[in-house]
Amino acid sequence: MATHTYELALTWTGNRGSGTSGYRDYDRSVLARSEGMPDLQLSADRAFRGDAGRWNPEVLLLAALSECHLLSLLHVAVTHGVTVVDYTDAPVGTLEQSGIGGRFTRVLLRPEVTVADPAHVDLLPQLHEEAGRACFIASSVNFPVDHDPTARVMGELPSGRTTSSSMPSKSVGLRE
Repeated sequence: MATHTYELALTWTGNRGSGTSGYRDYDRSVLARSEGMPDLQLSADRAFRGDAGRWNPEVLLLAALSECHLLSLLHVAVTHGVTVVDYTDAPVGTLEQSGIGGRFTRVLLRPEVTVADPAHVDLLPQLHEEAGRACFIASSVNFPVDHDPTARVMGELPSGRTTSSSMPSKSVGLRE
């Protein structure tokens, strides 16, 4: 079994001069740095007195789950000989707050995957299932990460029309 270690430096930058002397007396600004990468300006979610213009932990978790599924799906597609030409996602997460704490109760990934070959559309449910099992981040959380994927064929426009009259229109909603 291979082991990988990840590190970063996280610095609170929100001391307005009086530290945490009161709940409204400090900013939730944070700087995250990791060698060889651009700095991330972070904050709390706006609902928790954060800066809406900065990334927050909740959105970063969604991004991590979504990107991990994307990368896992691309890998699985290659192993099955499926050519993916486009991938977008619009994930949504549900966080339930209780007292001063809370937890995510569910994340729904909504990937839209475009493949080059119409014959490969029928393989996508299997590929999403394999990608879900392969995703390191999804395997590390204690809430469901569900998928509501859509498949498209290269040359198809979202409205169902095609960019070429010789390419049949095919859009399949897949559910796991």
